[in-house]
Amino acid sequence: MVSSLYIVFSALILFKLSLEVIKLRTQYQVTYGDGGFCELQTALRVQSNAIEYIPISMLLLLMMEMNGAPVWAIHLCGLIFIIARIFHYFGLKHRERTWRHFGQITTYSSMILMILVNIYYLPWIQIFSFDL
Repeated sequence: MVSSLYIVFSALILFKLSLEVIKLRTQYQVTYGDGGFCELQTALRVQSNAIEYIPISMLLLLMMEMNGAPVWAIHLCGLIFIIARIFHYFGLKHRERTWRHFGQITTYSSMILMILVNIYYLPWIQIFSFDL
């Protein structure tokens, strides 16, 4: 399955973000919350944001594949999403508004594209078939 490639990339992104939070928690000796440290607050927000968007996006990508979308469309949506998450991470981590906004817009664009492709490739006949 093609979508598994992007699921793995997304998992690696989440893993890296988690390691950054662990590193900062250890460095600042903070067990819960952010301890008032700006750098830790940012790392937590970056990780939280990824956790908010990655699962639903990967589910949309998987459903695209299961609904029979062409492989090129799966690669296109997967690549756009992964690149968007990297831009968003970079923008938040380095406080670069342009990169962050580009990452946000591209994340939303890839999600909208996945939604539209899923709507197009849904098995409408099966959905509206009332045969039991």
